[in-house]
Amino acid sequence: MKITHLERRNGGKQRNSRSKGGLLLRLELPSNPALLCAVRGAIERLTESFGFSPEDCRAVTRAVDEALTNIIRHAYCGRADRPIELIINSIHRHPNPKRVIPKRPVQRDGSNTAEGLEILICDRGPAIKPEQMCMRALEEVKAGGLGLHFIQQGMDIVEYTRAKESNRLRLVKYIHAPKQDVTS
Repeated sequence: MKITHLERRNGGKQRNSRSKGGLLLRLELPSNPALLCAVRGAIERLTESFGFSPEDCRAVTRAVDEALTNIIRHAYCGRADRPIELIINSIHRHPNPKRVIPKRPVQRDGSNTAEGLEILICDRGPAIKPEQMCMRALEEVKAGGLGLHFIQQGMDIVEYTRAKESNRLRLVKYIHAPKQDVTS
């Protein structure tokens, strides 16, 4: 598994405008299921340090784990040597709800907090037709088949695209302000 950060890799120069200042973590790993526990640990720590609630930390970690498991099982048919890339950016909302802008990474002193995380998961498996990604009925009692439900339920935005022979899953989770108890 290779862990890099954009500034360290290229001397602080930005490669493209999309990642401008927002990159928190980049992982390049083979499709080996044994590495899923390391990815879960990294995602869990990152979401905790970012300020997500414990419930949202678990939801984001579960969504990423399910997405990676689906890639390993379905895109790579269980092969443990195929490439997967995770790119995690800090983001904040834009007045136009369709547009999300990367934001500079969170500072330890909390002076520069962002409103959410964007997680891009890329693989080089065969193209997937979104209509073929079917979820089983929740009422159906059997093992397996709930991964897409967990991903959809745990994330605020889930988008799939195909670009340059790469499947790209974009997951976004915003930090939600805790509900306050209003008493009169």
